[in-house]
Amino acid sequence: MPTAAEMARTGLIAGAITLLPQGVWSALILGNLRVVPDVPWAVAVMVLLLAAGAQYLRGAWGSARSAGARCRSLRARIVPMQTFAKAWLAGGLAMIALGGVWIVLASITRMPGSVLPDLSHIPRATALVSVATGALISPICEQAGIWGYWQESAERRWSARTAILFTALLFALAPHPPAGAPFVPKLVFFFATGLTFSALAYRTQSILPALPVHAIGLFVFFLVIWPHDPERRLVFTDGTDAWFWMHVAQTIVCSALAVWVLGQLPRTGDPDPLCSESRLRRG
Repeated sequence: MPTAAEMARTGLIAGAITLLPQGVWSALILGNLRVVPDVPWAVAVMVLLLAAGAQYLRGAWGSARSAGARCRSLRARIVPMQTFAKAWLAGGLAMIALGGVWIVLASITRMPGSVLPDLSHIPRATALVSVATGALISPICEQAGIWGYWQESAERRWSARTAILFTALLFALAPHPPAGAPFVPKLVFFFATGLTFSALAYRTQSILPALPVHAIGLFVFFLVIWPHDPERRLVFTDGTDAWFWMHVAQTIVCSALAVWVLGQLPRTGDPDPLCSESRLRRG
């Protein structure tokens, strides 16, 4: 069981994994736009850096003594396709439910909305590839840092329920878009989001099934849901309508279905064979 000092160290490592690559990407894309903006060279550099970092975290290079521990902490376990499918279904249902949660919250209190920055002055190819890359970096880093390194350690120190709740709370307290949204509704929403990814990581013992769910969910919220928040009908001033109750029903039904599918996911406590010391030494 990890000690308190080890948990603190893991928290720092998880924070670095989560935040540092996103800072590097911001610097790279700014440099790209100043130097040869017609060629999205920052994307290629970032992909190489992410690939090297992922290989290090999974123990493919670096200190042989810590390779196994790094691989187990990353928790990038390859799971059977049936498990992937059930996890994607559970995650998809949860994302639909979370969409309902956000719209209901935005119908109770005014949300500022969130739109992508103006990209009209950037070459189209650079803009499209850069937006797609930026949208993928956040899910990859958050899954590796929060639901890989942090939660894997938390599950060894505390009960599964405590680890899931605490991880979800830490995620909810982190900075999130949309900027300027009221604190309590945003905390509720991102706590529910954190619970979704924490439960998926625990049930599958892998961060891989949640990655596409996380990335697609981010795209949907940025492009479909958040931009319309300033136009939403507020129930305390305008009353409810059929759409409001449809979103309430969407939240309840899809949440119940997501929980049910999550309960059907098989959970293995066996060690990840890809993280065996003998295999890593051969690699």
